[in-house]
Amino acid sequence: MKRQIPRLPDSELNIMLVLWNGHPEMSRPEIEAVVNQKKKLAPTTILSLLARLESKGFVSVRKEKQMNYYTPRISKDDYQSQESRTILEKLYGNSLKNFVSSLYHGRAVEAEDIRELEDYLHDLETEKNCRHK
Repeated sequence: MKRQIPRLPDSELNIMLVLWNGHPEMSRPEIEAVVNQKKKLAPTTILSLLARLESKGFVSVRKEKQMNYYTPRISKDDYQSQESRTILEKLYGNSLKNFVSSLYHGRAVEAEDIRELEDYLHDLETEKNCRHK
């Protein structure tokens, strides 16, 4: 059984998104440069967020001379998968239909999105049938 990954507050999640979308090891100044494109944070704030992520097991730190390099220890896919399951379970009673319905009634789903979802569901069904043969 996979271990439970803790849910991150937005401030820490924003740092993880930078790491997940960046290169394998990033220094604090590199992370800061990306973060500050959207929202200006002090270097000490970023260091604090990185320290919290390290203590939670989300990042590892490699020290080289005067610089620390940060690497994600939890993949974006694993985090997204768990968050998706949690949201589906808590807010939609594990009903994918209720989730999609909520998006549709919120006008967030276009005809092209529906076709893409139909194609995806068809592919899943085909894959499932192939595995059971």
